Amino acid sequence: MNRSEVIYNLAQLLGCEAYQDEPMSKHTTFKIGGKADAYIKADSLTSLVELLKECRSSDVDYLVLGNGSNVLVSDDGYRGAVIRLDGDFRKISLIDDTTVYCGAGATLASLCKFALNCGLSGLEFAWGIPGSVGGAVFMNAGAYGGEMKDVVFCVNHLDAEFNLGRCEKDELDFGYRTSVYRRNGCIITGAFLRLKKDDPKDIRARMEDYMGRRSDKQPLEYPSAGSVFKRPEGAFAGALIEQCGLKGHCHGGAQVSDKHAGFIINKSNATANDVKSLIREVQTKVFDDTGYDLECELIIL
Repeated sequence: MNRSEVIYNLAQLLGCEAYQDEPMSKHTTFKIGGKADAYIKADSLTSLVELLKECRSSDVDYLVLGNGSNVLVSDDGYRGAVIRLDGDFRKISLIDDTTVYCGAGATLASLCKFALNCGLSGLEFAWGIPGSVGGAVFMNAGAYGGEMKDVVFCVNHLDAEFNLGRCEKDELDFGYRTSVYRRNGCIITGAFLRLKKDDPKDIRARMEDYMGRRSDKQPLEYPSAGSVFKRPEGAFAGALIEQCGLKGHCHGGAQVSDKHAGFIINKSNATANDVKSLIREVQTKVFDDTGYDLECELIIL
């Protein structure tokens, strides 16, 4: 029995949905990635902690995954356990008139719909972002002038020893596509958000406006991981890439979108190596032609 099998067997004992040799292409928005030794849906805080402790004691690498929307998994897969936050981690509840608690495994789409149904404004910018709430907090996701830092005021987590902890607003250290969670080694389990009461008709109109803009400008018809590069100071990554003549440029099955040059799409059965090679080509060309050093927003495993 290999070490990952121990985690798989524990997951089954805990009543978690679990798979061995699971293709990660099925669990990322890029539709790319080899097999993970074990893929487990942790449906409660208790099962998550048990799984993480066993991973550590058995010396098994683990990855806690949200919606797989900002991740590129190697063609060789993942040697260890991928743990998807499911069940209780997807629940959303109204704490008071304007406060919402949301599990880290919930999608931003489900959170936006919940807020709309409650007549709560502040999350319209997130409508159409394909990530999980935990991932959105982790990277301070944003669009159209809004960011998670504008609405999140408290985050629950497991610390490095898998004990329950919490970061309040002034400890979250939100910045452009970053937060304290990029550095502190904690696992986000849920977030508290403070929103504002508004007419659901007005909220829906703003959501539809933002979704319309996304559809017009972004290659939503192809698998991708969203914007690949962070916005460099004083410029825009997509504009720089287009300026360098790279719009539509391909490497294997991966392509710089001819709709929005800030996106790399899985045009035709792309591999992770196709995407990585194309990223390096873009970075080299943009640096040579403009002097800008594009930094990846995408997390490459």
